Amino acid sequence: MMSTSPAADAAAVPTLQAHLRIARPTRSISALLPFYTTGLGFQTIGSFRQHAGFNGVMLGHPSLPYHLEFTEQEGHDPGQAPTQENLLVFYLPKKEEWDAAVRRMKSTGVEPVKSYNPYWDVDGKGKTHEDADGYRVVLWNGGWSPS
Repeated sequence: MMSTSPAADAAAVPTLQAHLRIARPTRSISALLPFYTTGLGFQTIGSFRQHAGFNGVMLGHPSLPYHLEFTEQEGHDPGQAPTQENLLVFYLPKKEEWDAAVRRMKSTGVEPVKSYNPYWDVDGKGKTHEDADGYRVVLWNGGWSPS
């Protein structure tokens, strides 16, 4: 019989405690870096060059339980994001922090775009930004809850 206790579930399912890496290919790591470092405030926490023909960079923060990895391979074009609904969403409940995040994105020269899903534009609480590969990031002024 399966447990209904969240604490017991977390102990029984290792992925619930794992550090998460979100990885995707890009045409140009250097074209993405200002968006994710200056704009979103990520730090370079690791990188590699010419590993089996790939270059890569890991972006995150030492205290976060996740990080982003971008890889490029010379001569390979992975193309653009498959849809405008390929999103990373950052929930920023404090208005001052959200305002600062939006200003940082603007400082990189990246203006918000109209969201494909109108939910993210509701009441001006969301700002959607598109990176050099067409992937989108939503900065949401509010918290998240499962309900």
